[in-house]
Amino acid sequence: MDEATRWIDGLDRIHKTRRIRRCFDLSAMPFAPTGKTNTEAGLFSWIISDFGLNDAIEAGLVKTPRIVVRDDALPNAKSYRSKLYHLYREAEVSQDLNRKAAVTDPLPDLVQKAYAILAYDWRETAQAWANSEHTIPPVLLTVCNRTETAARIEQFFNSGDCLIKSTQAPEKTLRVDSRVLEKAECGETVTKDADYEQRLTAIIEAAGLPSDKAQDLLALKQQEQLRALVDSVGKRGQPGQRLQNVISVAMLSEGWDAANVTHIMGLRAFTSQLLCEQVIGRGLRRVAHDMDEQGLLLPEYVNIFGVPLSIFQEISEDGGIELRPPKPSVRVEVEPDRNHLEIRWPNIQRIDHVLKPELVLDWDRVEALTLDPMQTPLNAEVAPSLTGFANLAMASEIDLEQAVEDFRLQNLIFRAARKLYLQNADSFGGDKAFLAVQLIRIIEQFLNSDKLNIPSLWHQDPVRRQILFALNINTVVAHVSRFVSAQNTEKLEAVFDESFPIGSTARMRSWLTTRPCQATVRSQISHVVYDSTWETVVANLCEKEPHVLAWAKNDHLDFVIRYLWRGSSRNFVPDYLIRLSNGKMLVLEVKGVDDERNRVKRAAMVVWIKTVNEQGGFGQWCFDVVFEPARTRDVILQYAGIAG
Repeated sequence: MDEATRWIDGLDRIHKTRRIRRCFDLSAMPFAPTGKTNTEAGLFSWIISDFGLNDAIEAGLVKTPRIVVRDDALPNAKSYRSKLYHLYREAEVSQDLNRKAAVTDPLPDLVQKAYAILAYDWRETAQAWANSEHTIPPVLLTVCNRTETAARIEQFFNSGDCLIKSTQAPEKTLRVDSRVLEKAECGETVTKDADYEQRLTAIIEAAGLPSDKAQDLLALKQQEQLRALVDSVGKRGQPGQRLQNVISVAMLSEGWDAANVTHIMGLRAFTSQLLCEQVIGRGLRRVAHDMDEQGLLLPEYVNIFGVPLSIFQEISEDGGIELRPPKPSVRVEVEPDRNHLEIRWPNIQRIDHVLKPELVLDWDRVEALTLDPMQTPLNAEVAPSLTGFANLAMASEIDLEQAVEDFRLQNLIFRAARKLYLQNADSFGGDKAFLAVQLIRIIEQFLNSDKLNIPSLWHQDPVRRQILFALNINTVVAHVSRFVSAQNTEKLEAVFDESFPIGSTARMRSWLTTRPCQATVRSQISHVVYDSTWETVVANLCEKEPHVLAWAKNDHLDFVIRYLWRGSSRNFVPDYLIRLSNGKMLVLEVKGVDDERNRVKRAAMVVWIKTVNEQGGFGQWCFDVVFEPARTRDVILQYAGIAG
């Protein structure tokens, strides 16, 4: 990028006019960002001296990072680590955080649970600091993947959705808009965002500055105000002295020197040790340099969720890096002479139910909901980590049972009703206060009914049961919302993606694959890539069956159906799109094993099909699932109108 090379251009100009004899680069990160483990090959060739991060931690020059070593929920099925170790790698998190979401969309359920634990520990730290007469609060830093995620996290805290009450402090919560910050670095003017400017103003006014200093700061441009706040986090008498929650997309890699960062949440992919060290480095500066009786620095800690400290690579038996020849690849692309085989579909962002105000819960249809305690961590242990290995002998526990006051049942019911209302506010209509009362009543009835099961006697304890309800409130809301309806439903209304309203096979970008594949004739896509032998059967049938006019495997096409699973918005990607001889569009899913999640997907797909057909303009759509390969032809002929 041009911005990243400006300092080099400046050196070139000086060298041309005055001649530079010697140049010293005092970089704090001497490793090339190769995406691999730090090896000698990853070091910049001009390094003279390097005092590594592990050496600095061991010497006590910086804080000791503490990572999640285990919790009391089920671990990741592949790594056997706690799911809190690298949150973003969990499918339920990465899918949700990588979509164009509205600010009011709830965060993934696992992220909310992780924030409850980390924020509780932050609050305990803040109270300890206050008791020790610290005038500067500790800071909870979040580094996330995109601006939409940062806005959702800000909304999560400022609206009070975080179960730890003291985190709801908009005047102490700063979302660092990376676009505004980049403009500040380049000295360019940024387009004003009235809402963001209002938030910055509120933070500055609540900073406790002298009136003249506050007025001078308020008179600056938006980007200058943001830079002043970012640079002064944790500094007495400065604009950022009272900030306790910082949310950023960028990693503040320019040398952020806030010393009061005590908790870090990582919500992005970490593909190299360099990225991990950059983020962790934001919380390693010590607050004090007091020594014990032996003259050693007293330890200080930073607790970290979601940032993996060890990145492994494949090692051969002799200890070296194993090098393998690359597999041959095939380019999958749109064939230019097959426009007649194009398949188009409506790109629906959400489906609104246009309802009358009387809300009812159909108890005959309500399915039992099981809250599995093994999916919900109530506590976590953190331990100092050096060179990627945790010291379990020094582990300490963060236990949410100590924060029971934050999980009062009436407050939880109100939160659940509020979430349910926000998810359906546009479609319910009617008097808002009246609907809110109805929703509170519905949630309260469900929590007290036999439709809610907790398969653990230990979690039947009122305190643990209450906390379990709190941490799974999104799951309860998503489940109940499936059976809440208004009397005399009028219709389903599709809301299209404004930037991408119509999807098409013609818009697929070319991509390379090394997986087994086969060239096609009746598809606009050049090849079909196989993930199983069953998919080979379906593809061959679509190529030969005369009642199939055009088809495409839904691979890299971005044809997705939104559905809710355990409080997170997930993407259902059906397997095939098939245009039949009678004009119908068949969405076909092949499935070997059925389970509850697949049933939720199918329910969302059925609603999608009904909405598209009622909306009109896209022809007649249908959907089916095949559980036995032998029935694939029968299903296709059935929807093509051919008698069996």
